[in-house]
Amino acid sequence: MQTFVRVVETGSFSAVAREQAATQSAISKQVASLEKYLGVRLLVRTTRAVTPTDEGLRYFEEVRRLVAEIGEAESHLREGERALSGPLRVATSVGFGLRVLLPHVRSFMRKNPDVVIDLKLDDGFVDLVEQGIDVAVRIGSLADSSLVARRIATSQRMLVAGRNYLAQLSLDQKPPKIPQDLQQHACLVYTELRMRNQWEFSTADGSAVSVRVHGPLQTNNSEVLRSCLRDGMGICYVPDWLISDLIVTGEVVALMQDWLLNPIPIHLVSPPARKHSSKVRAFGDHMAAAFSGVDLL
Repeated sequence: MQTFVRVVETGSFSAVAREQAATQSAISKQVASLEKYLGVRLLVRTTRAVTPTDEGLRYFEEVRRLVAEIGEAESHLREGERALSGPLRVATSVGFGLRVLLPHVRSFMRKNPDVVIDLKLDDGFVDLVEQGIDVAVRIGSLADSSLVARRIATSQRMLVAGRNYLAQLSLDQKPPKIPQDLQQHACLVYTELRMRNQWEFSTADGSAVSVRVHGPLQTNNSEVLRSCLRDGMGICYVPDWLISDLIVTGEVVALMQDWLLNPIPIHLVSPPARKHSSKVRAFGDHMAAAFSGVDLL
């Protein structure tokens, strides 16, 4: 049943085989055995996709909840007898995962040596249910959804440029002083944010200004932005944790520091079925304590 549920969620025998460190043939045989036991065909298999039959879809909707509840019941029973164990699938963006989260993942692993972390780094949208993710870090405002969310930190944004970019400005082109000046500069755009190339600023008295910027490059990868900043390709609107070390070394320079940029909330989110997972709860507590009162810069 567990295998069948994951095959329907992922739409792939091979994906589930990778999750379970098994062969694709072994996963297919498990589902075939279940079909034989039930006396009904659950899946339609083609060379391109695996989709549930009408009966399979009805069965999936019923057993998905049961599989989750069985897992939680077993986890709670074992929790009082031994340390947390087994896989925990965690997802976050590439830059945040490498530069902020990873040290805390390591400390969680040292504290819980029997937990096996499967860490997925992806700047694009990750469907937690489809990809079997237990807990994910979401940076920015959350869209309305059924996910269970827990706010763990806040990050500041900065407007920055590579020192090399500023050094190569022409004599009649100055570093930006106000948001409108950015329209005369090469701006590097991160496409995974809702705002994309519409950058927002505010003054100390609360006045808000929004400016549409343009430039030679846009990307969905924060590490590419960091590299382009170092290479002097332009100006960028980024979270402080992405470039804090480059600020210290002087490779990147903060701009327009008398203007305020809206802070970014950081949440842990989980599918409803994982709400009572002891591993998810322990991971959330560990991260909340790690980020408590800490400036991510």
